Amino acid sequence: MPDRPATAPPGPASDGLPIPEQPRGEAPLAFHPLVFQPEGEEVTVGRLDEGTFVVLPADGAALLRRLVEGTEPAEAARWYAESYGEAVDIEEFVADLGELGFLRDPGEAPAPPPAPVRWQRLGRAVFSPVGAALYLALLAGSAVALVRSPELVPGYRHLFFTPYLSVLVIVMFLAQAPLILVHEAAHALAGRRLGLPSRLSVGRRLYFVVVQTELDGLVSVDRRRRILPMLAGVLADLGVLAVLTLVAAGTRHADGALSAVGGVALGLAYSTVLRVIWQAFFFLRTDVYYLVVTVLGCVDLHTTAKQLLADRWARLRGRPAPYDPERWHPRDRAVARWYAVLMAVGYTLALATLAVNLPPIVARAYRSVLDQLSGDGGHRWAGLADSIVFLALTVGEVALSTALYLRERRARRAAATPGALPAAP
Repeated sequence: MPDRPATAPPGPASDGLPIPEQPRGEAPLAFHPLVFQPEGEEVTVGRLDEGTFVVLPADGAALLRRLVEGTEPAEAARWYAESYGEAVDIEEFVADLGELGFLRDPGEAPAPPPAPVRWQRLGRAVFSPVGAALYLALLAGSAVALVRSPELVPGYRHLFFTPYLSVLVIVMFLAQAPLILVHEAAHALAGRRLGLPSRLSVGRRLYFVVVQTELDGLVSVDRRRRILPMLAGVLADLGVLAVLTLVAAGTRHADGALSAVGGVALGLAYSTVLRVIWQAFFFLRTDVYYLVVTVLGCVDLHTTAKQLLADRWARLRGRPAPYDPERWHPRDRAVARWYAVLMAVGYTLALATLAVNLPPIVARAYRSVLDQLSGDGGHRWAGLADSIVFLALTVGEVALSTALYLRERRARRAAATPGALPAAP
């Protein structure tokens, strides 16, 4: 559920220089509607309609409030100097506001206030005390079923409910799709319950293709109220796991054997367990990552850690550091010292896992194809089709992830080239 983190604060200058002369009678600035969310000694400011936010020190936010209230820039600069005992480069400050998209032309109509989000009532109903009670009853019922029948505890053996690997992969893919949407819908409903809009998109985490819910406006609410939208997906996964377990328990045959429906249910339950465990890989910016960032009071920890690693790598090669640590948020800079190590180790292990596991899978599939081509029997073509489809589906995610990576790389290069047009979506 990745939400878009706030950018580093522009902040007022404080060089002790005289206030730049401003023409008298200068017109007040025109702004789009902005929201202000205090965060200790800082304030998150942004536009809900665009999902653009920035973190400002308290004095910078106070200066911005003056400008939003209609104070002329020169007068606002004098007020700042009198209030805080130091000068501010008001022209640079205003230019930063323009780059953020906060300003509008005086003749331009202000952006209309965001329309009320849909499904807000449903979100409040789902995440209500009654909804919580029903959810806990569901978890309790599943726990009772597992205690009575420990063989229902999901395990890797439950994945092989059919001898045809392609059938297994296709069934798991088609059945997992709605379960993933349940995960993302939980994020969206938890955010819409607070009146925040959301978007569903497809992205990439290393070589994993992921579906993600973007809640850009989440930074505009109190930190404590952000926790439920961040954890809603995992809570939904646990609820799905409980439902699948009860389905498997309720559809068993009289002799205790699993039915076909129960076998598929436990196979899906095991893959759901893996999806919950995957959230612990927070270096891939999973739900747990955003929870950690929120609890620790960070702004954009992942980007800071990547730039920290790039600076260290440059110094090891005797080259100047490409990034200026002074531009990082102080909290990000402090936490990134250990997070960067965990991120580097995590990426290394993830890539090593791919390098170790993917070749045997491909080799086995090719060997199966060759065996089917050279073997006898009436099921040769069925086995051949099974092997080919399994190979295509197994390698397909890595191929799609590679394509997304190349697209992102082209977009970054285009954005860094002066005069270049933005990459097509």
